[in-house]
Amino acid sequence: MRNAWSFWRRGRQAVQILSFALYVYLLFAALQRRAAFPLADLFFRLDPLAALAAMLAGRAWIPRLALALATLALTLLLGRVWCGWLCPLGTLLEWVRFPVRARSPRPYLVKNVLLFLILTAALLGNLSLLILDPITLLTRTMTTALLPALNRAVTAVEQTLYPVGPLRPAIDWIERVLRGPVLPVLQPVFALNILIALLFAAVLALNALADRFWCRYLCPLGALLGLLSKVALLRPVIGVACNRCGHCVGVCRMDAIQGYEIASGECTVCLDCLAACPEGGIAFRAPWRPDRWRAFDPTRRQVLASLVGGAVGVALLRSGTHARRPAPRLIRPPGAQDEEAFLARCLRCSQCMKVCPTSGLQPTFSEAGLEGLWTPRLVPRLGQCDYGCNACGQVCPSGAIPPLDLERKRRTAIGMAVVDRNRCLPWAYGVPCIVCEEMCPVPDKAIRLEEATVLNAQGEEVTVQRPYVLLDLCIGCGICEYQCPMEGEAAIRVYRR
Repeated sequence: MRNAWSFWRRGRQAVQILSFALYVYLLFAALQRRAAFPLADLFFRLDPLAALAAMLAGRAWIPRLALALATLALTLLLGRVWCGWLCPLGTLLEWVRFPVRARSPRPYLVKNVLLFLILTAALLGNLSLLILDPITLLTRTMTTALLPALNRAVTAVEQTLYPVGPLRPAIDWIERVLRGPVLPVLQPVFALNILIALLFAAVLALNALADRFWCRYLCPLGALLGLLSKVALLRPVIGVACNRCGHCVGVCRMDAIQGYEIASGECTVCLDCLAACPEGGIAFRAPWRPDRWRAFDPTRRQVLASLVGGAVGVALLRSGTHARRPAPRLIRPPGAQDEEAFLARCLRCSQCMKVCPTSGLQPTFSEAGLEGLWTPRLVPRLGQCDYGCNACGQVCPSGAIPPLDLERKRRTAIGMAVVDRNRCLPWAYGVPCIVCEEMCPVPDKAIRLEEATVLNAQGEEVTVQRPYVLLDLCIGCGICEYQCPMEGEAAIRVYRR
Protein backbone atom coordinates (compact mmCIF):
# COMPACT_ATOMS: atom_id res chain seq x y z
CA MET A 1 0.00 0.00 0.00
CA ARG A 2 2.89 2.29 0.82
CA ASN A 3 4.31 1.74 -2.69
CA ALA A 4 0.92 2.51 -4.18
CA TRP A 5 0.76 5.87 -2.39
CA SER A 6 4.33 6.58 -3.52
CA PHE A 7 3.13 6.07 -7.10
CA TRP A 8 0.23 8.50 -6.59
CA ARG A 9 2.59 10.96 -4.93
CA ARG A 10 4.82 10.93 -8.01
CA GLY A 11 1.69 11.34 -10.10
CA ARG A 12 0.82 14.46 -8.13
CA GLN A 13 4.27 15.88 -8.80
CA ALA A 14 3.82 15.19 -12.52
CA VAL A 15 0.44 16.96 -12.46
CA GLN A 16 2.05 19.93 -10.71
CA ILE A 17 4.72 20.18 -13.40
CA LEU A 18 2.16 19.90 -16.20
CA SER A 19 -0.14 22.45 -14.59
CA PHE A 20 2.69 24.93 -14.10
CA ALA A 21 3.90 24.34 -17.67
CA LEU A 22 0.38 24.96 -18.96
CA TYR A 23 0.20 28.19 -16.97
CA VAL A 24 3.49 29.42 -18.48
CA TYR A 25 2.44 28.33 -21.97
CA LEU A 26 -0.82 30.25 -21.68
CA LEU A 27 1.13 33.33 -20.57
CA PHE A 28 3.08 33.29 -23.84
CA ALA A 29 0.06 32.17 -25.87
CA ALA A 30 -1.81 35.25 -24.72
CA LEU A 31 1.22 37.44 -25.28
CA GLN A 32 1.59 36.39 -28.91
CA ARG A 33 -2.05 35.53 -29.80
CA ARG A 34 -1.21 31.86 -30.24
CA ALA A 35 -3.79 29.14 -30.92
CA ALA A 36 -4.58 28.85 -27.20
CA PHE A 37 -5.46 32.57 -26.93
CA PRO A 38 -9.13 31.84 -26.06
CA LEU A 39 -7.88 29.90 -23.01
CA ALA A 40 -5.49 32.62 -21.85
CA ASP A 41 -7.56 33.24 -18.70
CA LEU A 42 -8.14 29.54 -17.91
CA PHE A 43 -6.64 29.66 -14.41
CA PHE A 44 -8.76 32.69 -13.52
CA ARG A 45 -11.86 30.84 -14.68
CA LEU A 46 -10.94 28.02 -12.30
CA ASP A 47 -10.42 30.41 -9.37
CA PRO A 48 -13.51 30.26 -7.08
CA LEU A 49 -12.45 33.24 -4.95
CA ALA A 50 -12.13 35.53 -7.98
CA ALA A 51 -15.42 34.21 -9.37
CA LEU A 52 -17.35 34.58 -6.12
CA ALA A 53 -16.00 38.06 -5.36
CA ALA A 54 -16.62 39.33 -8.90
CA MET A 55 -20.18 38.02 -8.93
CA LEU A 56 -20.92 39.49 -5.52
CA ALA A 57 -19.46 42.87 -6.44
CA GLY A 58 -21.06 42.98 -9.89
CA ARG A 59 -24.41 41.65 -8.63
CA ALA A 60 -24.53 39.32 -11.62
CA TRP A 61 -23.82 35.78 -12.72
CA ILE A 62 -20.66 35.76 -14.88
CA PRO A 63 -20.82 32.74 -17.23
CA ARG A 64 -17.13 33.01 -18.14
CA LEU A 65 -16.22 32.29 -14.50
CA ALA A 66 -18.63 29.37 -14.12
CA LEU A 67 -15.74 26.92 -14.53
CA ALA A 68 -14.81 27.75 -10.93
CA LEU A 69 -17.65 25.42 -9.97
CA ALA A 70 -15.42 22.54 -11.08
CA THR A 71 -12.80 23.59 -8.52
CA LEU A 72 -15.47 23.80 -5.84
CA ALA A 73 -16.81 20.34 -6.76
CA LEU A 74 -13.30 18.86 -6.64
CA THR A 75 -12.75 20.45 -3.22
CA LEU A 76 -16.03 19.09 -1.86
CA LEU A 77 -15.04 15.65 -3.10
CA LEU A 78 -11.35 15.40 -2.11
CA GLY A 79 -10.35 18.56 -0.22
CA ARG A 80 -7.73 21.15 -1.22
CA VAL A 81 -6.59 19.34 -4.36
CA TRP A 82 -6.36 22.70 -6.13
CA CYS A 83 -3.73 23.91 -3.66
CA GLY A 84 -1.63 20.75 -3.71
CA TRP A 85 -1.94 19.71 -7.36
CA LEU A 86 -2.97 22.57 -9.66
CA CYS A 87 -2.20 26.02 -8.24
CA PRO A 88 0.86 27.41 -10.10
CA LEU A 89 1.83 29.70 -7.22
CA GLY A 90 1.50 26.85 -4.72
CA THR A 91 3.69 24.67 -6.93
CA LEU A 92 6.33 27.37 -7.22
CA LEU A 93 6.35 27.89 -3.46
CA GLU A 94 6.72 24.15 -2.93
CA TRP A 95 9.81 24.16 -5.14
CA VAL A 96 11.36 27.11 -3.27
CA ARG A 97 12.54 25.52 -0.03
CA PHE A 98 14.65 26.70 2.89
CA PRO A 99 16.04 24.65 5.81
CA VAL A 100 14.16 26.61 8.51
CA ARG A 101 10.66 25.51 9.48
CA ALA A 102 8.25 27.21 11.86
CA ARG A 103 5.32 25.68 13.69
CA SER A 104 2.78 28.09 15.09
CA PRO A 105 -1.01 28.13 14.76
CA ARG A 106 -1.31 31.88 15.41
CA PRO A 107 -0.70 33.24 11.88
CA TYR A 108 -3.50 31.04 10.46
CA LEU A 109 -5.84 33.84 11.47
CA VAL A 110 -4.51 36.19 8.76
CA LYS A 111 -5.73 34.25 5.72
CA ASN A 112 -9.19 33.83 7.23
CA VAL A 113 -9.41 37.55 8.00
CA LEU A 114 -8.34 38.36 4.45
CA LEU A 115 -10.97 36.01 3.06
CA PHE A 116 -13.82 37.61 4.99
CA LEU A 117 -12.53 41.11 4.26
CA ILE A 118 -12.55 40.30 0.53
CA LEU A 119 -16.06 38.85 0.61
CA THR A 120 -17.46 41.70 2.71
CA ALA A 121 -15.92 44.31 0.43
CA ALA A 122 -17.25 42.40 -2.60
CA LEU A 123 -20.76 42.54 -1.16
CA LEU A 124 -20.31 46.32 -1.10
CA GLY A 125 -19.02 46.40 -4.68
CA ASN A 126 -15.30 46.59 -3.94
CA LEU A 127 -12.59 44.20 -5.22
CA SER A 128 -9.46 46.04 -4.07
CA LEU A 129 -8.10 43.15 -2.01
CA LEU A 130 -8.22 40.75 -4.94
CA ILE A 131 -4.68 41.94 -5.59
CA LEU A 132 -3.87 39.22 -3.01
CA ASP A 133 -5.56 36.41 -4.92
CA PRO A 134 -2.76 33.91 -5.73
CA ILE A 135 -3.45 33.69 -9.48
CA THR A 136 -3.70 37.47 -9.69
CA LEU A 137 -0.49 37.87 -7.69
CA LEU A 138 1.49 35.49 -9.89
CA THR A 139 0.10 36.72 -13.22
CA ARG A 140 0.65 40.37 -12.35
CA THR A 141 4.28 39.65 -11.46
CA MET A 142 4.87 37.64 -14.62
CA THR A 143 3.22 40.28 -16.81
CA THR A 144 4.72 43.46 -15.44
CA ALA A 145 8.10 42.31 -14.10
CA LEU A 146 9.45 38.89 -15.05
CA LEU A 147 8.50 38.62 -18.73
CA PRO A 148 9.64 42.17 -19.62
CA ALA A 149 12.89 41.58 -17.72
CA LEU A 150 13.40 38.27 -19.55
CA ASN A 151 12.83 39.96 -22.90
CA ARG A 152 15.28 42.74 -22.02
CA ALA A 153 17.90 40.22 -20.84
CA VAL A 154 17.67 38.15 -24.03
CA THR A 155 17.96 41.30 -26.15
CA ALA A 156 20.98 42.52 -24.17
CA VAL A 157 22.78 39.17 -24.51
CA GLU A 158 22.12 39.11 -28.25
CA GLN A 159 23.41 42.67 -28.69
CA THR A 160 26.55 41.82 -26.72
CA LEU A 161 27.34 38.64 -28.65
CA TYR A 162 26.27 39.68 -32.15
CA PRO A 163 29.57 41.45 -33.01
CA VAL A 164 31.29 38.07 -32.58
CA GLY A 165 31.14 36.84 -36.18
CA PRO A 166 30.93 33.05 -35.63
CA LEU A 167 27.97 33.52 -33.27
CA ARG A 168 25.83 35.55 -35.65
CA PRO A 169 24.11 32.62 -37.40
CA ALA A 170 23.13 31.13 -34.03
CA ILE A 171 21.79 34.47 -32.78
CA ASP A 172 19.86 35.00 -36.03
CA TRP A 173 18.32 31.54 -35.61
CA ILE A 174 17.36 32.28 -32.00
CA GLU A 175 15.74 35.54 -33.13
CA ARG A 176 13.71 33.74 -35.79
CA VAL A 177 12.56 31.11 -33.30
CA LEU A 178 11.87 33.31 -30.27
CA ARG A 179 11.11 36.82 -31.50
CA GLY A 180 7.42 36.94 -32.32
CA PRO A 181 6.40 33.34 -31.53
CA VAL A 182 7.61 33.60 -27.89
CA LEU A 183 9.11 36.97 -27.05
CA PRO A 184 7.50 40.28 -28.05
CA VAL A 185 8.97 42.32 -30.89
CA LEU A 186 8.43 45.56 -28.97
CA GLN A 187 10.00 45.66 -25.50
CA PRO A 188 7.11 45.87 -22.97
CA VAL A 189 7.46 48.45 -20.22
CA PHE A 190 5.38 48.78 -17.06
CA ALA A 191 5.14 51.24 -14.23
CA LEU A 192 5.54 49.91 -10.67
CA ASN A 193 7.33 46.80 -11.97
CA ILE A 194 9.98 46.98 -9.24
CA LEU A 195 7.36 47.33 -6.48
CA ILE A 196 5.38 44.39 -7.87
CA ALA A 197 8.55 42.30 -8.16
CA LEU A 198 9.56 43.11 -4.58
CA LEU A 199 6.13 42.07 -3.29
CA PHE A 200 6.46 38.73 -5.05
CA ALA A 201 10.02 38.31 -3.80
CA ALA A 202 8.70 38.85 -0.26
CA VAL A 203 6.17 36.05 -0.79
CA LEU A 204 9.00 33.72 -1.84
CA ALA A 205 11.26 34.87 1.00
CA LEU A 206 8.59 34.02 3.58
CA ASN A 207 9.30 30.37 2.81
CA ALA A 208 12.40 30.82 4.97
CA LEU A 209 10.03 30.98 7.96
CA ALA A 210 7.92 27.98 6.98
CA ASP A 211 7.36 25.75 3.97
CA ARG A 212 4.68 27.30 1.76
CA PHE A 213 4.26 30.16 4.24
CA TRP A 214 1.92 32.01 1.88
CA CYS A 215 -0.30 28.95 1.42
CA ARG A 216 -0.40 28.24 5.14
CA TYR A 217 -0.97 31.65 6.63
CA LEU A 218 -1.84 34.28 4.01
CA CYS A 219 -3.65 32.88 0.97
CA PRO A 220 -7.33 33.92 0.96
CA LEU A 221 -8.17 31.38 -1.74
CA GLY A 222 -6.59 28.67 0.41
CA ALA A 223 -8.73 29.84 3.33
CA LEU A 224 -11.90 29.50 1.26
CA LEU A 225 -10.98 26.03 0.00
CA GLY A 226 -9.86 25.03 3.50
CA LEU A 227 -13.26 25.83 4.97
CA LEU A 228 -14.96 23.82 2.22
CA SER A 229 -12.53 20.93 2.79
CA LYS A 230 -13.98 20.43 6.27
CA VAL A 231 -17.04 18.88 4.62
CA ALA A 232 -15.21 17.08 1.80
CA LEU A 233 -16.63 13.64 1.02
CA LEU A 234 -13.24 11.89 1.17
CA ARG A 235 -10.59 13.03 3.63
CA PRO A 236 -7.25 11.59 4.85
CA VAL A 237 -7.78 10.06 8.30
CA ILE A 238 -5.31 8.51 10.74
CA GLY A 239 -6.62 5.10 11.76
CA VAL A 240 -6.05 2.57 14.54
CA ALA A 241 -3.01 1.09 12.81
CA CYS A 242 -1.02 4.25 13.63
CA ASN A 243 1.81 3.58 16.11
CA ARG A 244 2.71 7.30 16.45
CA CYS A 245 6.13 6.91 14.90
CA GLY A 246 6.01 10.53 13.72
CA HIS A 247 6.98 9.90 10.08
CA CYS A 248 3.81 11.61 8.82
CA VAL A 249 4.33 14.68 11.04
CA GLY A 250 7.89 15.09 9.78
CA VAL A 251 6.96 15.10 6.07
CA CYS A 252 3.83 17.28 6.26
CA ARG A 253 4.84 20.64 4.77
CA MET A 254 1.63 22.33 5.84
CA ASP A 255 1.75 21.12 9.46
CA ALA A 256 -1.76 19.79 8.92
CA ILE A 257 -1.09 16.82 11.26
CA GLN A 258 -1.45 18.04 14.83
CA GLY A 259 -1.96 15.73 17.77
CA TYR A 260 -2.01 12.82 15.32
CA GLU A 261 -5.14 14.19 13.74
CA ILE A 262 -5.26 15.60 10.23
CA ALA A 263 -6.80 19.06 9.96
CA SER A 264 -8.54 18.65 6.63
CA GLY A 265 -8.81 22.43 6.18
CA GLU A 266 -5.00 22.68 6.11
CA CYS A 267 -4.25 19.48 4.18
CA THR A 268 -3.38 20.06 0.50
CA VAL A 269 -3.68 16.35 -0.38
CA CYS A 270 0.02 16.10 -1.21
CA LEU A 271 0.01 12.38 -0.18
CA ASP A 272 3.44 12.69 1.48
CA CYS A 273 2.12 11.36 4.79
CA LEU A 274 0.46 8.32 3.17
CA ALA A 275 3.65 7.47 1.27
CA ALA A 276 5.76 7.90 4.44
CA CYS A 277 3.58 5.85 6.82
CA PRO A 278 5.26 2.45 7.39
CA GLU A 279 2.12 0.92 8.94
CA GLY A 280 -0.50 2.05 6.44
CA GLY A 281 -2.18 3.92 9.25
CA ILE A 282 -3.51 6.75 7.07
CA ALA A 283 -6.21 6.31 4.46
CA PHE A 284 -8.87 8.29 2.58
CA ARG A 285 -12.26 7.75 4.16
CA ALA A 286 -15.75 9.23 4.12
CA PRO A 287 -16.37 10.21 7.76
CA TRP A 288 -19.91 11.41 6.92
CA ARG A 289 -19.56 14.39 9.24
CA PRO A 290 -17.62 17.65 9.03
CA ASP A 291 -14.12 17.88 10.43
CA ARG A 292 -14.13 19.38 13.89
CA TRP A 293 -13.47 23.07 14.44
CA ARG A 294 -9.95 23.72 15.72
CA ALA A 295 -8.26 26.44 17.71
CA PHE A 296 -6.79 28.09 14.62
CA ASP A 297 -10.07 28.06 12.64
CA PRO A 298 -12.00 31.37 12.48
CA THR A 299 -14.22 32.16 15.44
CA ARG A 300 -17.52 34.02 15.25
CA ARG A 301 -15.89 37.03 16.84
CA GLN A 302 -13.12 37.06 14.23
CA VAL A 303 -15.63 36.70 11.39
CA LEU A 304 -17.74 39.58 12.75
CA ALA A 305 -14.64 41.74 13.21
CA SER A 306 -13.61 41.01 9.62
CA LEU A 307 -17.08 41.90 8.35
CA VAL A 308 -17.07 45.19 10.22
CA GLY A 309 -13.49 45.89 9.10
CA GLY A 310 -14.40 45.26 5.48
CA ALA A 311 -17.41 47.57 5.65
CA VAL A 312 -15.42 50.34 7.35
CA GLY A 313 -12.57 49.93 4.86
CA VAL A 314 -14.89 50.31 1.86
CA ALA A 315 -16.53 53.36 3.44
CA LEU A 316 -13.13 54.99 3.94
CA LEU A 317 -12.02 54.20 0.39
CA ARG A 318 -15.16 55.75 -1.03
CA SER A 319 -14.91 58.91 1.01
CA GLY A 320 -11.63 59.94 -0.63
CA THR A 321 -11.27 62.61 -3.30
CA HIS A 322 -11.20 60.07 -6.15
CA ALA A 323 -14.69 58.86 -5.24
CA ARG A 324 -16.25 62.18 -6.23
CA ARG A 325 -14.56 62.69 -9.58
CA PRO A 326 -12.02 60.42 -11.32
CA ALA A 327 -8.71 61.95 -12.34
CA PRO A 328 -8.91 63.62 -15.77
CA ARG A 329 -6.11 61.45 -17.14
CA LEU A 330 -7.60 58.17 -15.88
CA ILE A 331 -8.41 56.57 -19.22
CA ARG A 332 -9.93 53.10 -19.01
CA PRO A 333 -9.88 50.39 -21.72
CA PRO A 334 -12.59 50.42 -24.42
CA GLY A 335 -16.07 49.82 -23.04
CA ALA A 336 -15.02 50.28 -19.39
CA GLN A 337 -15.90 53.95 -19.03
CA ASP A 338 -18.44 53.44 -16.21
CA GLU A 339 -15.91 53.74 -13.37
CA GLU A 340 -18.10 52.31 -10.61
CA ALA A 341 -19.17 49.29 -12.67
CA PHE A 342 -15.60 48.73 -13.84
CA LEU A 343 -14.14 48.71 -10.32
CA ALA A 344 -16.86 46.27 -9.23
CA ARG A 345 -15.82 43.78 -11.92
CA CYS A 346 -12.04 44.23 -12.39
CA LEU A 347 -10.02 41.39 -10.82
CA ARG A 348 -6.72 43.32 -10.97
CA CYS A 349 -5.41 40.29 -12.87
CA SER A 350 -3.29 42.17 -15.48
CA GLN A 351 -4.55 39.95 -18.32
CA CYS A 352 -5.40 43.03 -20.38
CA MET A 353 -1.97 44.57 -19.78
CA LYS A 354 -0.31 41.34 -20.85
CA VAL A 355 -2.00 41.29 -24.26
CA CYS A 356 -1.80 45.03 -24.98
CA PRO A 357 0.60 45.18 -27.98
CA THR A 358 1.82 48.72 -27.24
CA SER A 359 2.25 48.55 -23.43
CA GLY A 360 -0.27 51.39 -23.31
CA LEU A 361 -2.27 49.69 -20.55
CA GLN A 362 -0.50 50.24 -17.24
CA PRO A 363 -1.27 49.38 -13.60
CA THR A 364 -2.63 52.33 -11.65
CA PHE A 365 -1.11 53.40 -8.35
CA SER A 366 -2.65 56.56 -6.94
CA GLU A 367 -4.46 57.72 -10.10
CA ALA A 368 -7.70 55.94 -9.13
CA GLY A 369 -7.23 55.99 -5.36
CA LEU A 370 -6.61 52.87 -3.30
CA GLU A 371 -9.88 51.39 -4.48
CA GLY A 372 -8.52 51.24 -8.01
CA LEU A 373 -5.01 50.05 -7.09
CA TRP A 374 -3.41 48.06 -9.96
CA THR A 375 -6.43 48.31 -12.22
CA PRO A 376 -5.57 49.07 -15.88
CA ARG A 377 -5.43 52.55 -17.39
CA LEU A 378 -4.22 53.77 -20.74
CA VAL A 379 -1.05 55.89 -20.69
CA PRO A 380 -0.88 57.21 -24.28
CA ARG A 381 2.62 58.60 -23.91
CA LEU A 382 3.84 55.01 -23.42
CA GLY A 383 1.59 53.40 -26.02
CA GLN A 384 -1.67 54.05 -27.81
CA CYS A 385 -4.81 51.93 -27.85
CA ASP A 386 -4.10 50.11 -31.12
CA TYR A 387 -6.87 50.83 -33.64
CA GLY A 388 -6.65 47.27 -34.97
CA CYS A 389 -6.66 45.48 -31.59
CA ASN A 390 -9.48 44.40 -29.28
CA ALA A 391 -7.54 41.78 -27.30
CA CYS A 392 -8.09 43.27 -23.84
CA GLY A 393 -11.82 42.61 -23.93
CA GLN A 394 -11.29 39.10 -25.27
CA VAL A 395 -9.10 37.99 -22.34
CA CYS A 396 -10.83 39.82 -19.46
CA PRO A 397 -12.18 36.93 -17.35
CA SER A 398 -14.84 38.92 -15.50
CA GLY A 399 -16.19 41.10 -18.29
CA ALA A 400 -14.95 44.31 -16.64
CA ILE A 401 -13.67 45.11 -20.14
CA PRO A 402 -16.50 44.01 -22.44
CA PRO A 403 -15.58 41.70 -25.37
CA LEU A 404 -16.27 44.23 -28.11
CA ASP A 405 -15.85 43.14 -31.71
CA LEU A 406 -13.26 45.15 -33.62
CA GLU A 407 -15.77 47.30 -35.51
CA ARG A 408 -17.60 48.31 -32.33
CA LYS A 409 -14.37 48.83 -30.44
CA ARG A 410 -13.21 51.29 -33.13
CA ARG A 411 -16.35 53.35 -32.55
CA THR A 412 -16.06 53.34 -28.75
CA ALA A 413 -14.70 56.60 -27.35
CA ILE A 414 -12.44 56.18 -24.34
CA GLY A 415 -11.21 59.76 -24.14
CA MET A 416 -10.71 62.97 -26.07
CA ALA A 417 -7.58 64.63 -27.40
CA VAL A 418 -6.84 68.26 -26.60
CA VAL A 419 -4.15 70.36 -28.31
CA ASP A 420 -1.94 72.37 -25.93
CA ARG A 421 -1.39 75.49 -28.02
CA ASN A 422 1.38 76.63 -25.69
CA ARG A 423 3.49 73.59 -26.61
CA CYS A 424 2.35 72.62 -30.10
CA LEU A 425 5.08 73.38 -32.65
CA PRO A 426 2.84 75.12 -35.24
CA TRP A 427 0.76 76.96 -32.64
CA ALA A 428 3.49 78.09 -30.24
CA TYR A 429 6.63 78.31 -32.38
CA GLY A 430 5.53 78.55 -36.00
CA VAL A 431 7.34 75.29 -36.80
CA PRO A 432 5.65 73.04 -39.41
CA CYS A 433 4.36 69.73 -37.93
CA ILE A 434 1.35 67.61 -38.90
CA VAL A 435 2.30 64.34 -37.17
CA CYS A 436 -0.86 64.07 -35.07
CA GLU A 437 -3.14 64.55 -38.11
CA GLU A 438 -1.17 62.01 -40.14
CA MET A 439 -1.31 59.42 -37.35
CA CYS A 440 -5.04 59.75 -36.54
CA PRO A 441 -6.56 56.36 -37.49
CA VAL A 442 -10.20 57.49 -37.61
CA PRO A 443 -11.36 57.24 -41.25
CA ASP A 444 -12.81 60.78 -41.30
CA LYS A 445 -9.83 62.17 -39.34
CA ALA A 446 -10.67 63.49 -35.88
CA ILE A 447 -7.70 65.86 -36.17
CA ARG A 448 -7.93 68.51 -38.89
CA LEU A 449 -5.53 71.22 -40.04
CA GLU A 450 -6.03 74.92 -40.62
CA GLU A 451 -3.58 77.09 -42.49
CA ALA A 452 -2.27 80.22 -40.80
CA THR A 453 0.45 82.75 -41.46
CA VAL A 454 2.56 83.29 -38.33
CA LEU A 455 5.95 84.59 -37.26
CA ASN A 456 8.60 81.98 -36.53
CA ALA A 457 11.43 82.21 -34.00
CA GLN A 458 13.47 84.32 -36.43
CA GLY A 459 10.62 86.80 -36.87
CA GLU A 460 9.88 85.65 -40.42
CA GLU A 461 6.38 85.14 -41.77
CA VAL A 462 5.70 81.46 -42.51
CA THR A 463 2.60 79.51 -43.42
CA VAL A 464 1.92 76.53 -41.18
CA GLN A 465 -0.89 74.04 -40.72
CA ARG A 466 -2.19 74.10 -37.16
CA PRO A 467 -4.02 71.05 -35.78
CA TYR A 468 -7.39 71.10 -34.03
CA VAL A 469 -9.58 68.25 -32.77
CA LEU A 470 -13.15 67.37 -33.72
CA LEU A 471 -14.39 66.00 -30.41
CA ASP A 472 -17.41 64.26 -31.91
CA LEU A 473 -15.07 62.11 -34.03
CA CYS A 474 -12.20 61.61 -31.57
CA ILE A 475 -12.17 58.22 -29.82
CA GLY A 476 -9.23 59.02 -27.54
CA CYS A 477 -6.99 56.20 -28.81
CA GLY A 478 -3.91 58.26 -27.92
CA ILE A 479 -1.76 57.62 -30.98
CA CYS A 480 -1.49 61.38 -31.49
CA GLU A 481 -0.07 61.81 -27.98
CA TYR A 482 2.25 58.82 -28.41
CA GLN A 483 3.65 60.07 -31.72
CA CYS A 484 3.88 63.76 -30.79
CA PRO A 485 7.54 64.78 -31.41
CA MET A 486 7.69 67.18 -28.47
CA GLU A 487 10.13 66.06 -25.77
CA GLY A 488 8.63 65.32 -22.36
CA GLU A 489 4.93 66.04 -22.09
CA ALA A 490 3.17 65.84 -25.44
CA ALA A 491 1.64 68.90 -27.07
CA ILE A 492 -1.58 66.97 -27.64
CA ARG A 493 -2.93 64.96 -24.71
CA VAL A 494 -5.84 62.60 -24.18
CA TYR A 495 -8.23 63.18 -21.28
CA ARG A 496 -11.05 61.17 -19.81
CA ARG A 497 -14.45 61.95 -21.31
